[in-house]
Formats: sequence, structure tokens, C-alpha cells
Amino acid sequence: MVRSHPRLGAHMSIAGGVDQALERGHRVGCETIQIFTKNSNQWKARPLQPDEIQRFQVGQTALDIRPVIAHDSYLINLASPNDGLWQKSLDACAEEMERCEALGIPGLVMHPGAHMGSGVATGVERVAKALNEVCRRLPGYRVQIWLETTAGQGTSLGSRFEELRQMLDGSVEPERFGFCFDTAHALAAGYDLRTRDGYDQTMAEFDRILGLGRLCAFHLNDSKKALGSRVDRHEQIGQGALGLEAFRSVLNDTRFVDRPMVIETPKGDDMAEDVVNLRLLRGLFES
Repeated sequence: MVRSHPRLGAHMSIAGGVDQALERGHRVGCETIQIFTKNSNQWKARPLQPDEIQRFQVGQTALDIRPVIAHDSYLINLASPNDGLWQKSLDACAEEMERCEALGIPGLVMHPGAHMGSGVATGVERVAKALNEVCRRLPGYRVQIWLETTAGQGTSLGSRFEELRQMLDGSVEPERFGFCFDTAHALAAGYDLRTRDGYDQTMAEFDRILGLGRLCAFHLNDSKKALGSRVDRHEQIGQGALGLEAFRSVLNDTRFVDRPMVIETPKGDDMAEDVVNLRLLRGLFES
């Protein structure tokens, strides 16, 4: 049976093992989840054990949580002009791809990086070079890299669709890449999703520049900051600058019924906020 609405979920902690993220997601009503495959604030990663991988894969089926997508470490900066940090980031990116491939995760969401003063053109070139090297090292992998739209804070790349297009154009294997659309980042970057007309115009521009066929996942986040602020601050659904109409537009766009949509909104240890946000989003579904 064809689903009439997309699968909704949230970013989940992997404390205690990647399989534990599935249990946490199930408790708050997730149909899909996003995880880090390792500690996001450390370069080193504990190797995944075969029994942990098996529990993760069995749990996905048992709890019907799919797909599980991953987000890369915040330490990684493939646009860095510093050769040492760039190489370290490249190695870490490849390792995260290996972990995703072992787990059967279809997409690794990645912030393109920050050029740190070297300029957009140089930064974009550095990203494309790094991604090509990752592909060269890992031939035949099923997992894709999904570059995320960003708010454009500081020297961060990816706030304009054109910058993401340039990265794609620099790839020797473009079929291994897709994109993740973050609603809060898009608003902060200047794309006005608050009305249906604004949403339609934004998606038409995305389609023209990048192609909706490459839009593989959504981050559904409200924004603490205003349109065009270029500040990356997430807010609870309906309590920020976006308003509910933006989410209603995304959730009922039949072009995206098969795309995973996850929230990255602030939450406490009991994850009660996730329950509220997911319930609110599901209330926007139209029959």
C-alpha cells in the first residue's frame, strides 16, 4: 500500500550502542530516525562490533523504523584552507561512510563546511576535492552523502542552492550525492517558506538549480531567528519564526511522501519535546 504521508522522526542519541537509538525513537513515536554513528564531538570512534550491527539491523525491522539516516561529526570541515584540518576531516568523513555502509544506512547528512576566510570559490573547490577523494577511496558504496542546506552563519557554505550546485558539478561521481533540506536553515538563509507562495517559489528554485530528485531528506526545524538572519538556531515546532504553514506545506507536498523527515529541535533527557513536536506535525497532515 502506498503511504499518503511521509515518515516522521527525530534525531536520537546512540548512548549504549547504535541499536539503543531505535528503542528511544520507538518510545516517542518515530517512524524514522537520524543518528550520529559515533561521538559527534570526538575525532576517534569506537569500532562497531558485529553483534551491535546485527542488533541494529534486527531492531529496524522489528520496530519498523526506516530509513535510519546519519549525520556526520560537527568537527569535520571539508572546506578548510588548513591542510592539516582538511586531511583530518577527509579521513573522518571516509570513516563515517564506512560505518554507515556497515550499518546499511542509505545517507550521511553533511554540512558542506566553512571556508574560514579563503572565499566561497576556494571553499567550494576544497569540498569537491575532498568528496572526490572519499569516493575514490570507497568505490561501490551504497551509502550516499547528502549535503545539507545551511543558514550561512559565519563563513559556512551551502546557504545558497547555487553553492551546492557547484559542489555537485565538481564531483566525478554525482550519482553518489544528494541533498538534505533544513527548514530553519533555509529561512535563515533568506528562503521564505512562511507562505504557500513562498514555499512553492523556493521549491521551484531548488528544482531548477539542484533537482527535486536529489532532495533525499528533510530536517523539520523551526527557527529562533528571522528570515535572512544567517543565524543557525533551532526552535520548537510552531514557536519560532517559521510558523506552522511552512511545515504544513512540506508535509502535504505529495512529491516528498517517500522522503524521511526528522526534527532536530531542543529536548531534555525525557524527550517529551519530541512527543509534542511529532504530534503537532502529524496534526498538520491533510487527508
